[in-house]
Amino acid sequence: MRPRWRGFWLISLLVLLLDGASCASLMNPPAKEIILATTTSTRDTGLLDVLVPMFEKSSGYIVKTVAVGSGQAMTMGERGEADVLLVHSPAAEQKFMADGHGSERWLVMHNDFILIGPPSDPAGVKGMRSAAEALKQIVEKKALFVSRGDNSGTHAREKELWRSAGISPAGNAWYQETGQGMGETLNIANEKDGYTLADRGTYLARKSGLRLEIVVEGEGALLNVYHVIHLNHLRHTNTNADGGAAFARFMVSKEAQDVIRTFGVDKYGSPLFFPDAGKSEEELSKNVGAVREPPLQLT
Repeated sequence: MRPRWRGFWLISLLVLLLDGASCASLMNPPAKEIILATTTSTRDTGLLDVLVPMFEKSSGYIVKTVAVGSGQAMTMGERGEADVLLVHSPAAEQKFMADGHGSERWLVMHNDFILIGPPSDPAGVKGMRSAAEALKQIVEKKALFVSRGDNSGTHAREKELWRSAGISPAGNAWYQETGQGMGETLNIANEKDGYTLADRGTYLARKSGLRLEIVVEGEGALLNVYHVIHLNHLRHTNTNADGGAAFARFMVSKEAQDVIRTFGVDKYGSPLFFPDAGKSEEELSKNVGAVREPPLQLT
């Protein structure tokens, strides 16, 4: 074959291949993927296993979930590595918004934190009304305290409680950091007969495999509030602005809020979270006595 004709056939073959690729692209358009950075409690409780498929079915988006501590989730947001956040660390969230990383921040739900420990209760704190006072007594008795130590929303609240108690726990033999999520930290505290701070939802979801019991609960300082934040596309131009906004709107929709309202009731006799779309943190804080609402009864 003459060189001129050989070149012609090579070009023709390339055109056919490109046309085929274009046809394949039209027949199989790229998936509309969004990245959700969220706290481990929403994964460990199983809530996202219900909500994410609902959103995907109704919206056509595919959600890639990255479950880390709230601090890590917001770091991902600051780097433009996520499209939407579902987190529970209010002070850090407010800074995140003030720094211009978020476009909208909406209240989604709440539950509460609980202080849990071994049945023997070596520090004698069971039934105390103040978590900070209980921490002081745990230190006095040199009982083991297991911390997530992962810059999560739970870890942030734990540090606030230590500050309220006037104690700096880091570096003490009785204080151990796991650097792990809530589920793993519960397992470690359980194995070592230690005390730890947990969100109620994850504790209830894991309770059947634990000996740990609730020792302090019901205090206003233990309120645990979750917000959804979609990223500021003007600040992070590589993010999926439409997808992030769609997921945020879904989380405060009646459909999602109805699921949250009853999630866990059939298995635990009480919901693991309480829906709060349209409310404010101020409303929740004023009603500190209703941090734990009475169990719902299915009809």
